[in-house]
Amino acid sequence: MRHSTRWALSLYTAPVRLLGPALAALAYVVSFVSLLVWPVAVALVLLVTWPFDRNRAIAGRLLRLVGVLISRSFPLWKIRLEGRWPPGRGAYVVVANHQSFLDIFLMCHLPREMKWIAKRELFRIPWVGWSFYLSGDIPLDRGHTASALAVMARARRYLDRGMSVVIFPEGTRSPDGKLLPFKAGAFKLALEAGVPVLPIAISGTAQGMPKGGPWLRPSQLTLRILDPVPTKGLGNRDLRRLRDDARERIARALGQESEVGPRRRRTP
Repeated sequence: MRHSTRWALSLYTAPVRLLGPALAALAYVVSFVSLLVWPVAVALVLLVTWPFDRNRAIAGRLLRLVGVLISRSFPLWKIRLEGRWPPGRGAYVVVANHQSFLDIFLMCHLPREMKWIAKRELFRIPWVGWSFYLSGDIPLDRGHTASALAVMARARRYLDRGMSVVIFPEGTRSPDGKLLPFKAGAFKLALEAGVPVLPIAISGTAQGMPKGGPWLRPSQLTLRILDPVPTKGLGNRDLRRLRDDARERIARALGQESEVGPRRRRTP
């Protein structure tokens, strides 16, 4: 009985093992063609919309569509979106955990245009990186104070004009999917701009496209929009509490025990 069950299981899994590489190859072809064509489309849209679209929202939204297309091109990725974007037209500092390069494509499924703060190396990729510039995303030279200040100033201008900004506060991809400590920059930006923080929990991408390699694997990709964390009435003294609150919410959504200790009550 055990032998027959094992034999039946092998009949089921063998085609999947053979089909996976073929589908992955097809997904790479679709991605390559899309990334080759899309910058031209984004540039043309930007030329038309530039006079009345200071936030480059239309050009940016067009670029996010290629992320949706790429993430849908591999059928063995099962994509699940949970939660709803908060009502209204207000801007947010969006923060998400970072497991894989695939996170970027999954985040493109969000229903609002946002401007990304990302390492400058991505903007230097020929042809592809130009799209990031055209869409108004913000390059960051990691480890350079002057660059960080300029990035925060530009992000603040977007927020003041009602455009949300997205940051991965871990600063890098987690090597094992476990939540890393959060840096304070995103939360300082939210406090200075007076806008809420919107946490996003991402899971499954570390398995779908592991860090350190280009290989695609079957996986359930889940993006969950959590409740926003308000900043009204908060100041710089609340920076650590705001950061830890957002991290705890994401940790709970991922089913991971937060490393942040219990909050201390402020004495009057």
